[in-house]
Amino acid sequence: MSLIKMEKDGHIALAKIDHPPANALSSKLIEEVDQLLTNVENDNEIRVVVLYGEGRFFSAGADIKEFTTVNTGDAFSKLSGKGQEVFERLENFQKPVIASIHGAALGGGLELAMACHIRLVTKSAKLGLPELQLGLIPGFAGTQRLPRLVGVAKAAEMMLTSDPISGEDAVRWGLANHAYADEELMDATLKLAKKISYKSPIAVKHALHMLSFTKDQSFHDGVEAEAKSFGEVFISEDAKEGIQAFIEKRQPTFTGK
Repeated sequence: MSLIKMEKDGHIALAKIDHPPANALSSKLIEEVDQLLTNVENDNEIRVVVLYGEGRFFSAGADIKEFTTVNTGDAFSKLSGKGQEVFERLENFQKPVIASIHGAALGGGLELAMACHIRLVTKSAKLGLPELQLGLIPGFAGTQRLPRLVGVAKAAEMMLTSDPISGEDAVRWGLANHAYADEELMDATLKLAKKISYKSPIAVKHALHMLSFTKDQSFHDGVEAEAKSFGEVFISEDAKEGIQAFIEKRQPTFTGK
């Protein structure tokens, strides 16, 4: 069953994440994001992509239960690297992608949203990277994209405390473009998408390409280091405790091992 369902509204592709109950970012969902980009890239009718979530959340995090099926640090680093590769393709995509975020964009869900060109949120949405609560670190370039958007100090606070921020605060910190009431989000998203869709596809493509030059080599070095650290942290006793505690719905007890 497909986890991303797409329909067209004129020149706009409406891509709905449909992976109940929380639209968790599994490896299959990452693969489908990649396939979505391929499909859209080859469809000349589509000029803008809107990515949004079905149900209560945009995406409430990574698929933690899937983590229990990964046995080695190298395999975990490989999983991280694949997500980074797809999200890098998304950020450099030649057609604009708008993340329309309600409910929550947490962990891998926020990393997916940060790779989109524009983020629109509900005022009450929760955005954060809570991986340290599980004894892990962000693994899909979140450690590199978040400080670029909100600054190093705020990124450190968000990661080290695992506390999310509201949609309104996300706008204040530069993590989102605009915040709306829940019932206004989709209409506002479509209004913006249609405004962009009237622009010349050639000009839009080149404008997006120019934005890619705002990232220097340190970003790519950091992403590579993140994948390596992701695997190293995964094989720690603290990571095993954090994942098990999450599954058992209890507070983890970390020992630093």
